[in-house]
Amino acid sequence: MQACPHRCIYCDQHAIAGHSAVPDAAAVREIIRDHLVTLPVDAVIEVGFFGGTFTGLPLARQEALLQAVQPFLASGQVQHIRLSTRPDMIDDKVLELLIKMKVGTVELGAQSMNNEVLRLSERGHDAACVENAARMIKAAGFRLGLQMMTGLPGDAKEKSLATAKKIVALGADDVRIYPAVVVRGTPLAELFACGKYAPQSLQEAVELVAALVPIFESAGIRIIRMGLHPSQGLLDGSALVAGPFHVAFGELVQTELWRQKLAQIENSNDYDEIIIHVAVQARNAAIGHKAANRRMLEKCFKKARFVADAALKNREYYVDYR
Repeated sequence: MQACPHRCIYCDQHAIAGHSAVPDAAAVREIIRDHLVTLPVDAVIEVGFFGGTFTGLPLARQEALLQAVQPFLASGQVQHIRLSTRPDMIDDKVLELLIKMKVGTVELGAQSMNNEVLRLSERGHDAACVENAARMIKAAGFRLGLQMMTGLPGDAKEKSLATAKKIVALGADDVRIYPAVVVRGTPLAELFACGKYAPQSLQEAVELVAALVPIFESAGIRIIRMGLHPSQGLLDGSALVAGPFHVAFGELVQTELWRQKLAQIENSNDYDEIIIHVAVQARNAAIGHKAANRRMLEKCFKKARFVADAALKNREYYVDYR
């Protein structure tokens, strides 16, 4: 929560991130050293500063934390720095420092590009603020990451789709998609308790995010994450009141994307087996979470089998019948 000028209606950063202590520069160096020894020597290593509003910290503290990474950049052990912040915490002085400290990616918590949703979520800024910060970040030569949330107060499918299209228009390089959940101790939990807020069901959230994915993919925007990181408070339920949290949320979305494609296969009981040829890296997603898509097909065919084909890519597939 450090440096956040507003408490958004849905936020308890400690419960979401699973950490409350903020490291100093020495701790940053120690964390990096501890993790480097666990990673392959030829891996592309990125250091990220997340969990609060990094650029809202005093400039001297930002510099000290980023300075701790510089020796690892110089030695080639680390290749990239990224950080997350609020759109209203970007200005020329901040960007000058980030350039000096060789930061590569700046992520903004946009959450929504709809002003009514932002107001009801008590974000403390409007969509124009997001647009201005995004343009400044791109103009300064950084990679731009934008984070959006679905299911916020006042949100609807059409508003989330419009937000995704605006994120594309702003030239984002990366995106994260987080369905809103009700976290204990937040104002949103109070609204939920008195019946003034209803979170998305898990299926609603999965289907909505599955509708957002093609918008970003077609624009060449990398989707870094779908669904909240599974912190202990979310995993054990101590922080979670309600909402579409699932430890494998991204997998559920990929399953849904494949379900929509495979559901178009013409039903037939005339064959003993249907063989679906898919890209090597897509085989698990095509089969589906807990084999959901294979089980769906086996309601229509005697047997369904998925075969990896190195000639295919993404969600390309073709079908053989036997």
